Amino acid sequence: MLDIAEELHRWVEQRRDFAVATVVAVGGSAPRRPGAALAVDSDGTAIGSVSGGCVEGAVYELCRQALQDGETVLERFGYSDEDAFAVGLTCGGIIDILVTPVRAGDPDRPVLGSALAAAATGEAAALARIVGGPAELRGRALLVRPDGSYEGGFGAHPELDRTVAGEAGAFLDAGRTGTLEIGEQGSRCGAPLTVLVESSVPPPRMIVFGAIDFASALVRMGKFLGFHVTVCDARPVFATATRFPDADEIVVEWPHTYLERTEVDARTVLCVLTHDAKFDVPLLRLALRLPVAYVGAMGSRRTHLDRNDRLREVGITELELARLRSPIGLDLGARTPEETALSIASEIVADRRGGSGVSLTGAHTPIHHDATSAAARRIGSVA
Repeated sequence: MLDIAEELHRWVEQRRDFAVATVVAVGGSAPRRPGAALAVDSDGTAIGSVSGGCVEGAVYELCRQALQDGETVLERFGYSDEDAFAVGLTCGGIIDILVTPVRAGDPDRPVLGSALAAAATGEAAALARIVGGPAELRGRALLVRPDGSYEGGFGAHPELDRTVAGEAGAFLDAGRTGTLEIGEQGSRCGAPLTVLVESSVPPPRMIVFGAIDFASALVRMGKFLGFHVTVCDARPVFATATRFPDADEIVVEWPHTYLERTEVDARTVLCVLTHDAKFDVPLLRLALRLPVAYVGAMGSRRTHLDRNDRLREVGITELELARLRSPIGLDLGARTPEETALSIASEIVADRRGGSGVSLTGAHTPIHHDATSAAARRIGSVA
C-alpha cells in the first residue's frame, strides 16, 4: 500500500474511510509485485492497481465489502483453464491479495496513517502486517523506523513485535518488500504466521557525470524511472539549471571529488558521459570500488579499450573492470540523445531485474524478472 502513499495520506488527512487491497505474494507471470495496492473509499473512488486490469473489478468489490463489514480477508486469484472468462489472471500467474478496511476507530488506522505519512514525505519506514495466521490477527500492523523504533503492534505477545521489528529493519536496510514466515514457537500465539513487510525508502540515486546534450535526455529518462537525479560537471558554463531543468541537483565540481564526498548505496547508478580521460580515469578508479548498483561509461570501442588500459595503469583489477558497462547501454542502434538515453536506461533496468536484454519475441525466458528479490524468510523459534 505504500506505493500509493501520497494519495492515501491525503485520504487519511481528509478523514475518509477506505479499504486497501495489497498484493502479498505472486506466482508465475503476475503483472504486479508484492506491495502493489488498490484502494477504494466510501464514495467508491478507486486509486492504484493490483493486476494491471485483470482482476481490478473483483478486488474493487472486495474493498467495498470490507468497508461494509470491517473484515480483513486474504484472497487468491489465478487462471482457470476450465473457464477462460472466470475472474483471474490472463497471464497465467497467481496473486494473493490482502484486503484491509481502514475506517475511523479501527485499531490499526493510526499506525497505517503514520506509515502513509512517512512514505508520502520520503522518509524511510517499513510497514509489517500479518497476512496469514489467526483471523483475529490478520491485518494487524507494525511500523518500523530506521533507528529500530516501532509503532503499533500485533496484540499477541511483545516478543513477537520485537522479532518482527528486527526482521523488518533488515528488509528496510535493503529497501526490500517481501514476506516473513514465522513458525509456531516464534509467533508466541500458538500458530504460524505470515507477515508482509513493505519498505518505503527515498528514491534511488542516478548521478550523471558530464553535462552534455546526451545527459539532458538521460536526466529526463532517469526521472521517468523514479530516480533522484544529480548532474555533475567541472565546467560551470555547461552545468546549469537552464540546460538541465529536470535534474534534482546540479553540481559544479570535479567528478571524482564530488563522488568522494557524496552518499551512495547499493541502489545508486553512476553514468559517466564525459568520455575525457582527465575526468574518466580518476572518477572510474573510485566508482568501480564503490558498492553501487551500476557503473556505465560512454565512448566508442576504441575509447573503451584506451580507457581500460589507463585504468589498469592506476591499479584497477580485471575483476573491478568487469563491473564497468562500456560502451554504455544496450544495442538498440541508438543515434539521437533520446534514443541513447533509452539504451542506457534499458541496460540499467535489465541489470536491476536480471533481464537478458534480448527480444522477447521467440525467447523462452521469463517476461518478469526480479534479481533483487529473495525467498520468504523463515523464523522457526525465538530464544
